[in-house]
Amino acid sequence: MRNKKLQVWLPLILSICIVAGMFIGYRIKGNMPNTGIFFTNKPKPVQEVMDLIQREYVDKEDEDSLGDIAIQSMLAKLDPHSVLLPQQELQSITEDLEGQFYGIGIEFNIFNDTINVLNVLKNSPSDNILEPGDKFLKVGDSAVAGVHITSERIRKLLRGAGGSKANILILRHGNQKQVTITRGMIPLYSLDAAYMIADTVGYIRLNKFAETTYDEFMTSTQELKKKGMKSMILDLRDNGGGILTEATNIADEFLSDDKLITYTVGEHSPKKEYRCSKPGIFETGKLVVLANEGTASASEILIGALQDWDRATVVGRRTFGKGLVQEQFQLSDGSGLRLTVARYYTPLGRSIQKSYKNGVEAYNMDIMNRFHDGEMISADSIKHTNEKVFKTKSGKLVYGGGGITPDVFVPYDTTSFDRALAKVYLSGTLNNFVYLNFLDHEKEFDAYKTPKDFEERYTVDEATLNDFKNYAAKDSIDYNIEDIKGKKLLEKQIKSLTARQIWRTEGLYEVSNPEDETVKKALEVITSGDVTLSGK
Repeated sequence: MRNKKLQVWLPLILSICIVAGMFIGYRIKGNMPNTGIFFTNKPKPVQEVMDLIQREYVDKEDEDSLGDIAIQSMLAKLDPHSVLLPQQELQSITEDLEGQFYGIGIEFNIFNDTINVLNVLKNSPSDNILEPGDKFLKVGDSAVAGVHITSERIRKLLRGAGGSKANILILRHGNQKQVTITRGMIPLYSLDAAYMIADTVGYIRLNKFAETTYDEFMTSTQELKKKGMKSMILDLRDNGGGILTEATNIADEFLSDDKLITYTVGEHSPKKEYRCSKPGIFETGKLVVLANEGTASASEILIGALQDWDRATVVGRRTFGKGLVQEQFQLSDGSGLRLTVARYYTPLGRSIQKSYKNGVEAYNMDIMNRFHDGEMISADSIKHTNEKVFKTKSGKLVYGGGGITPDVFVPYDTTSFDRALAKVYLSGTLNNFVYLNFLDHEKEFDAYKTPKDFEERYTVDEATLNDFKNYAAKDSIDYNIEDIKGKKLLEKQIKSLTARQIWRTEGLYEVSNPEDETVKKALEVITSGDVTLSGK
């Protein structure tokens, strides 16, 4: 009887012993040679090195920091756009792509160790409570004036959960005032400007593709059509991309039927097509798209589709050349991994990704090399990294590799570069002066009711230029307002930045566009009829 019971339990007892032995062996294997006989799942050399550093290294090292360095080194060997995003940076990027955050809704700058309100966003929690020129003394229990506060610190104090209160002590016209603002959702607009630039020509500028971009575009396009828009200038200069579907949704508004917009494919990502699926809001009007070396990723997807289908004339300079698709993965420590998972192609099969075979540093120097090689001032100097040439239905030649080549080239305006002006701009001196000058002459600026009125009637006088010269001198900058070129450029900058102070980005572009060579060329293309009428 006992033998029968033993026969029944013996296999189970043996199994338990084997498992226990494996567990003990696993715990002590770090101190024993690994012959590979019992442990077939060997640790990778990277993990072995990390373990050895933690156990044997002469000094104590932070394991997370070493891990980050190792990850970044691995990613650098893949491509320039696969990156590790620290938790704090990830939050900022996520807010930017979501197109919103919770706060009080102001633009601010720090002058003389004091926070100054530059602008109050319309319909924001601060609207009708704060005004330009207000100075912050305290936020909650925290003093914020005269304590060397940083911009990052004040952002943390002003942002918070929706519905929470921000109690702020301000200084207005020399008098202290306590205000309470209920934090709310603050939109991060991706549409900088939308207005009628000519009788039947609308102008729309997008700075990125976030979750709200398509809705912003549709609202503005509908409003412009009501105002008589028959032709459109879509400005995507310096638009670095963003969410792919926002770009394809906008492409669908320009293209008819079920046309292919783009497709993506990767080693672990099956081919996925993005096609038109509905009637578009602007399928037949004249369309010109503006692009330059800062136009990248999702912007290039949109432009590539419009160019391949002969739907638009592309005006400007060669785009950045990013044809890789990234997916964002959340890591256990709160950081994120943005990993390239696929390549995207235009409807004709073009990959516009520029080469990165010579490493990240060479990749990042590409734009500077375009200046050096003369491409920025001459279309004949454009270099295509992919020699394959494609042909559209109309017979137009288009190229793969290294970005999208414009149909109409506009050289970089070298006359717009002035070292002295660049210095006062980068130092913040020019922006600070414009803000203070606006406060000093606010009643005079109230006489201009629209950006167009301001563009046509306002001139920067000699008194303003002299005030600027004296203000710049306080920052140890000697700006020569007698230099004709420098003077004209300074006048243009003061005028356009003042318009931004009054009407935000829409005012900036309405006032600066009449002098913009690429915009002027786009209008010329539309009025000359040298533009595709539709993509049908």
